[in-house]
Amino acid sequence: MSTDRQVGSTGSEAPFAKRAVFTLSDFARNAQIPHARALGRLKYHLRRGRIVTLERGLYAVVPPGAHSDSFQADRYLVAAATRPDAIFSHHAALELLGAAHSDWNVCTVFTERRRRKLALANVELLFLSHPTALRQRSLEDVGTRQVERHGSLLRVTGAERTLVDGFRQSRLVGGLPELVESAAGFGVLDLELLKRTLAAYGQRSLWAAVGWFLERYQETFFVPDDYLTLLEKKRPRSTHYIPRNERAGDKKIRVPWVFFNRQAMTSFHIRGLNLNYFVAILCKIAIILIQWILNGMIKRVMRIYPNTASILNPLNNFGMMKIELK
Repeated sequence: MSTDRQVGSTGSEAPFAKRAVFTLSDFARNAQIPHARALGRLKYHLRRGRIVTLERGLYAVVPPGAHSDSFQADRYLVAAATRPDAIFSHHAALELLGAAHSDWNVCTVFTERRRRKLALANVELLFLSHPTALRQRSLEDVGTRQVERHGSLLRVTGAERTLVDGFRQSRLVGGLPELVESAAGFGVLDLELLKRTLAAYGQRSLWAAVGWFLERYQETFFVPDDYLTLLEKKRPRSTHYIPRNERAGDKKIRVPWVFFNRQAMTSFHIRGLNLNYFVAILCKIAIILIQWILNGMIKRVMRIYPNTASILNPLNNFGMMKIELK
């Protein structure tokens, strides 16, 4: 009996009808058949355009009315099928929580088993190991929740965890401006959960960054003053930096929260003093030192070679001190 007849007679669409994305192992297990036979059935459905191959052993069901050549599988369902323990994070979490300010072509998940990235038609899936600080404390699930996506329940970092993870790895959330603008749209923040999440990571810079954010949106999230005081006590004692292109919009970030940005120092104020002032003083001191060294060299040359005075005299105007031969 041909493979096509076997498939048609058993109604084998049923094992994957309830799952939009599935693996070969899933199909074989649900159909209770060996892998080799399951592969034969899937090849039949591939020829009929009912499913598409995303990578070896990974398939997506083509919805009725859609064409297999132009169909694009849901990125979140693909990631969940690839790693059933996936916890969606960073910008993917913002999207699933309905808070993302803009679309992004990178989807990230935390998983126990890392693997190479998976490139789909319009997005790249990144599979990350759980943060070391959380893994060491067995707190990988801290601040996570479930969301429904096309009939499937997905695990995702909640608003509080996403905010912290975003400050921790801003490149994975689309940059700090994207994080701040998106997080400002959260309906509510559980301040106690946020505090537990910060404690789980144990990074003082994260306390400071979150403190700056909450101070900026204190009225939006009904943040008590004593909560900000607590965060202030956890701030780092040393200077921390962020890339210039990841500034979070404001040109002034008030201490005690953020000491960031070596490359954009002129945009920040520390203890109420504008760094422009200090940069100007340092530049002036450097110029004075250069002038002093240059004048000393000119004076020495003129002493050794008196005939060069007519040539070097025009340089007198460059220095702060008058050059005289004694």
